Parts: sequence; C-alpha cells; structure tokens
Amino acid sequence: MAPTDPLPVVRYQTRAGERSLDLLRWGLVPYWAKDIKIGFANISAKAEGIETKLAFREAFQRRLCLVPVDNSYEWKKTPAGRQAFAIALAARRLMALAGLWKSWRSPAGERVRSLAIVTTRPNELCGELHNRMTVVLGPERWPAWLPRSLPMPDS
Repeated sequence: MAPTDPLPVVRYQTRAGERSLDLLRWGLVPYWAKDIKIGFANISAKAEGIETKLAFREAFQRRLCLVPVDNSYEWKKTPAGRQAFAIALAARRLMALAGLWKSWRSPAGERVRSLAIVTTRPNELCGELHNRMTVVLGPERWPAWLPRSLPMPDS
C-alpha cells in the first residue's frame, strides 16, 4: 500500500456500539485543511509530542484505530539509492499498528475519512534501517489503544 491508498482499520463506532472494519485513506487530513493534499504530509504521526501537534491532537484524544497488516516497510538509504525492507513478526502473523483517524469535508462537501500511522524511535533491529519505526501493538494492548469509553463521534 502507498500513501493515499485506502487501508483497512479497526475503529470503535459509538452509534453502533461496536468495533468496525473500515477502509480509510492513508494520510490524515485535519478538519481545518483547505486541500486534501495535506494528507500526504501526514501519513505518520510521531508518538513523541503527538498530544500537542495541531494535526493530530484531537484524533489522539478521541479517534484511535488499529491498522491490521502482515508487514510494513522501511526504506534504507544506500549508495545505490533507497532500498525497501519488509518488517514482519517472526511468526508471520498479522500485526496491528497504532493509528489515528479523522473525518474531513472537502470544499465540495465530500466526506473523507483518513488516517495516520503512529511512529516512534526505532528498536535495535529497525534502527539499522531508519530513524523511525511504526508502533506495533500486541493483542494484549489492543483494548487499551481502542477502548469503548473514548468520547468518539461516529463521523
């Protein structure tokens, strides 16, 4: 998947009272954006300071999601250019990335639901490839990241 592609996400819907699997556009478009193109700059959200950055602050408080994937990619700079490396669990199971989502209305009135994937400082293995890595949540952390008690609108 590439930025601006639709990604499957698990999010909590208060109106339905349950979690749902939905497709959201990868690249978070803040509610105040004038143009959808800003989403390309918001494909990831640094965990450090996420609660204060204007583009992510409200989503971090109220609109969390899980992004199920079988792997993610990091790009390493090499003398020949950039090389992609797939990052996966050793057991090759699905993993859940921490995500944030927002709903945005275009000037034409179209509703776009979009997301950013949360990143953090890399562990030892990923640090050899890149200075950031995605936040992977183990199954025991899913309820804490996606609790039913968040004041989350259905939009």
